[in-house]
Amino acid sequence: MSLEEIKALLTAKFGEDVVVGEEIGGLQPALLIAPERIGEVCLELRDNPATYFDFLSSLTGVDYGVTAGRFGVVYHLASIPFQTQLTLKISKEHGRDLTTLPHFPSITSVYGAADWHEREAFELIGIYFEGHPDLRKLLLPDDWEGYPLRKDYHNAEYYKGIKID
Repeated sequence: MSLEEIKALLTAKFGEDVVVGEEIGGLQPALLIAPERIGEVCLELRDNPATYFDFLSSLTGVDYGVTAGRFGVVYHLASIPFQTQLTLKISKEHGRDLTTLPHFPSITSVYGAADWHEREAFELIGIYFEGHPDLRKLLLPDDWEGYPLRKDYHNAEYYKGIKID
């Protein structure tokens, strides 16, 4: 099934506002999905016998930069029986204040593999996933401050008395 056919399937099912754009240039064409609709879109793509995207191969948080003021998530789905892949992207404008994090719906109820991927995006970029069953740190110590993969992150000089290079 082509990207255009998948887009037509989604807009027929959910309406014109579910797909907010496309990125067709480059190596991985992507559909830009309305952030609040990502869960139902993933569920439809997984359960629809015409698409059957049964595998979440990757979920990545994105910081689009300080001047852009935008955060997002990229989903790489695969259909093992149909041997095809699909990239979905969601994003929203959000400030850099660390007291209020950008938030998106969790898709752990659709793809169990999203559990660790969402935890990693939360920990390293500071994206909060609403409805995630156990959103806690995965890689860094519990007392780590900040989000190391943000574009404006500055390394601390010391951690527990040890100089960081």
